[in-house]
Amino acid sequence: MKKSLVLSALLAVIAGLVCCGPAENESAELAAAALKERILRVESGLLPAVMAKGEPAEGYSIAERMEHYNVPGVSVAVIYDGKIEWAKGYGVIEAGSEQAVDSETLFQAASISKPVAAMAALWLVQDGVLNLDEDVNLKLASWKIPENEFTANTKVTLRHLLSHTGGLTVHGFPGYAASAEVPTLVQILDGVEPANTDSIRVDTEPGTNWSYSGGGITVAQQLMLDVSGKPFPALMKEKVLEPLGMSRSTYEQPLPEALAGNAARAHGGDGAMIEGRWHTYPEMAAAGLWTTPSDLARFAIELQKSFAGESNKVLSQETVAEMLTEQMDGYGLGIGVGGEGEWMRFSHGGSNEGYQCYMGAYTSKGMGAAVMTNGNSGSDLAAEILRSLAREYGWPDFKPREIEPADVHPEVMELYAGRYQISSDYVLTVEVDNGVLFVISPDNQRSATLPETGIKFVMIESAIPIEFTLDEEGNVTGAVISFGGTKYEAAKIE
Repeated sequence: MKKSLVLSALLAVIAGLVCCGPAENESAELAAAALKERILRVESGLLPAVMAKGEPAEGYSIAERMEHYNVPGVSVAVIYDGKIEWAKGYGVIEAGSEQAVDSETLFQAASISKPVAAMAALWLVQDGVLNLDEDVNLKLASWKIPENEFTANTKVTLRHLLSHTGGLTVHGFPGYAASAEVPTLVQILDGVEPANTDSIRVDTEPGTNWSYSGGGITVAQQLMLDVSGKPFPALMKEKVLEPLGMSRSTYEQPLPEALAGNAARAHGGDGAMIEGRWHTYPEMAAAGLWTTPSDLARFAIELQKSFAGESNKVLSQETVAEMLTEQMDGYGLGIGVGGEGEWMRFSHGGSNEGYQCYMGAYTSKGMGAAVMTNGNSGSDLAAEILRSLAREYGWPDFKPREIEPADVHPEVMELYAGRYQISSDYVLTVEVDNGVLFVISPDNQRSATLPETGIKFVMIESAIPIEFTLDEEGNVTGAVISFGGTKYEAAKIE
């Protein structure tokens, strides 16, 4: 009787395997086919930043836009349902090379280094080593922020440094060419040779306004070094990269040759590789991370799960909530924040010499993406890929701006043609070709525009407006270009 029961059970199991195996396989095949179609739609649905109202949104392919922007390589990772749904590389690591970019190819993360470094700083706070709201000079040992009239009443804190509200100078860093001498961190902080940037000093009372400062993040790097007693790459590996499984990431500068084989080379706006393959960034916390989109996605997923209390590999739920709370002007602690309700998001962009990238995710939706490129014109390309992802995945952000084009007479448009000087070494050229006004950058990047009014045009690929100025007699005297919240006045010189 027992043998009969065992045999019956065994036959039932076998029958189940025979019955369900093919069905499960068929389901997996259908899911794989659906994902393949989804990826194809993303790859062929790139959209510009600005479109004429009523214009069909057919989209471009990634390959077409890579060629247009002179970007040799792109890598993408997409987060869906709280995990990496797909990751893929496009193009090559170096112009003219046959080595393809894949999902394991390293790129410089540029300023996306900041939120990853901020996670380590907040771990030190959580561990009681640092305090977000005390004078950082109390813990700085190798160097201190020079006191002046701006620090007389309010001292610079770690909260200030991470949120860009410390009143510190130096927006960003150009890096050091392969042939250049690389300064120490203290030399960078004091702006002395061989540093190629100004000294990092307080020029506004801390806490009174928001001003992006890679310099402030560099002070935070020195603070973390002083209190941990460890080299910065080792500290980051131990406290953040390894716990999050970011195995293809390092803050080592320069990049070790053992990792250089599958690293994307940096390229200028003309598509040519920069001398020495890439620049070195000793300002590691601000700009020194080498990584992949998949590793950045792992970082974003950890923030999402930590915020929900589902995974706390580095930071507690409470600490992550504080990190993602706006401090001032849409910025949290080391990372940009925005959106409302269920569509709250966090994000950061990055721009190093020869690299442009973006990482962002929705805090509670389990969705997001990272895009990395190895070209100076890659930011517009990345934005177009994000707009395609937004359309495919139903995100409320990254939608093209639609405008009703103004009717500008061709003869009027021709009056705007000429050269416009923003600074001694930055001159824009405006041309009119077949009824379309183009703005051409010093590195020969051509941006087509749409006329919003008779004097205001908007660049289709970046949504940057250019508004021409006229004197009382109607002569064109210059133009005003608005970018990154700043207005730049350019005088017409030809």
